[in-house]
Amino acid sequence: METLNHKLNTHFEEWIGPRDQRVKGWLLLDNYPPTFALTVLYLLIVWMGPKYMKHRQPYSCRGPMVLYNLGLTLLSFYMFYELIAAVWHGGYNFYCQDTHSSEEADNKVMNVLWWYYFSKLIEFMDTFFFILRKNNHQITFLHVYHHASMLNIWWFVMNWIPCGHSYFGASLNSFVHVVMYSYYCLSAIPAIRPYLWWKKYITQLQLIQFVLTATQTFCAVVWPCGFPIGWLWFQISYMFTFIILFSNFYIQTYKKRRGLKKEKEHQNGSPASTNGHANGTPSMEHNAHKKLRVD
Repeated sequence: METLNHKLNTHFEEWIGPRDQRVKGWLLLDNYPPTFALTVLYLLIVWMGPKYMKHRQPYSCRGPMVLYNLGLTLLSFYMFYELIAAVWHGGYNFYCQDTHSSEEADNKVMNVLWWYYFSKLIEFMDTFFFILRKNNHQITFLHVYHHASMLNIWWFVMNWIPCGHSYFGASLNSFVHVVMYSYYCLSAIPAIRPYLWWKKYITQLQLIQFVLTATQTFCAVVWPCGFPIGWLWFQISYMFTFIILFSNFYIQTYKKRRGLKKEKEHQNGSPASTNGHANGTPSMEHNAHKKLRVD
């Protein structure tokens, strides 16, 4: 493990530059192996969990889910507010911001981004709730890829570029998570669930987030300020993987299901209902809202 940590440090110092010493000694940041080990443990639970639950009754988890989603909603709001306040008062440049240019703002951003990194560990619980409730159809490649990659990427971000231009994607993602986890908090309460209609707009908001993050990152390529160019291209590439995967999810979940619904209604000679229900039966799109979750 120590050899792995040394090789990674050497490789990244050649690519990006020396590690940022301002985060030295912070929880989980000094060495990569703990983050890697937690990711491997997560993947093992993803693999073994459904097998363990196969012949067992699903757990409700309603109470813990309400508290969990409420907690992440509040944490996401805190991160979004603090990041925006720090960069606004620190005079951060939207087009490009280096990591050593505004000491007070940089320190505030680093502290919030550590919480952002740590929140990616907390969010592993999304998958564990799926396993306990036996909602295995929700454990998609996109879901696992997103959760497993984010924690690891942000370990490197925190060690090499823990402030400056790194703030934008985290700020936008925190805002999206305020909307998303508040939705999931409310959807865990059966009495409120029928009134929740905006699930598909969360996916649209996520896609807008990825496009804006890639665009803002590209600004630093066009108007450089000393922020590591290697990271900028990696960030753009990573956003494009999400744009592709989330677009596919959106098409499969909403567009194709809606097309199948209309085709079935046409064959049956029944008009489409304006409230998402036909003959007292929830529409396929409405069922998709309840069944599918992408974080």
